[in-house]
Amino acid sequence: MPFLQTIDLLYWRDIKQTGIVFGSFLLLLFSLTQFSVVSVVAYLALAALSATISFRIYKSVLQAVQKTDEGHPFKAYLELEITLSQEQIQKYTDCLQFYVNSTLKELRRLFLVQDLVDSLKFAVLMWLLTYVGALFNGLTLLLMAVVSMFTLPVVYVKHQAQIDQYLGLVRTHINAVVAKIQAKIPGAKRHAE
Repeated sequence: MPFLQTIDLLYWRDIKQTGIVFGSFLLLLFSLTQFSVVSVVAYLALAALSATISFRIYKSVLQAVQKTDEGHPFKAYLELEITLSQEQIQKYTDCLQFYVNSTLKELRRLFLVQDLVDSLKFAVLMWLLTYVGALFNGLTLLLMAVVSMFTLPVVYVKHQAQIDQYLGLVRTHINAVVAKIQAKIPGAKRHAE
């Protein structure tokens, strides 16, 4: 179900909810461009505390004036169970372990040149990333990724035919270039098949 909710957010099916989530992400990322992470976390915590303390005082005054005994305004949330079970923790650590091990195996394979073509592709990617890193910092890339996540799916749905046509042309051109490169590298024929 969370996956479907994420898809609904990215496709702007509920404009109000998507706007709140998108705006919150942008506000957080723009805040991080101006302030340190520690400052942003501290300001967010202070804002949340200010809101909850103000609401608690407001409800206490309201109860005193109306002479009611409604109790603590956050009682339902205070009684809510928020602990993770041992099974949930085991599930998440197993998943994390799988991804870490897979990543380490793949990096070992690439860095120790088990397959020359794949290692060369990885080297080209790393070389391109040096240029990306020179142009943008990590926060700018994260900001661009968030904006892209909320805009590209909608643009693709609206212009799917044209985009698929151009992607097909690009894919054909890339395959032709890769085939030429593989033809010049001995032992690389198996990748072309």
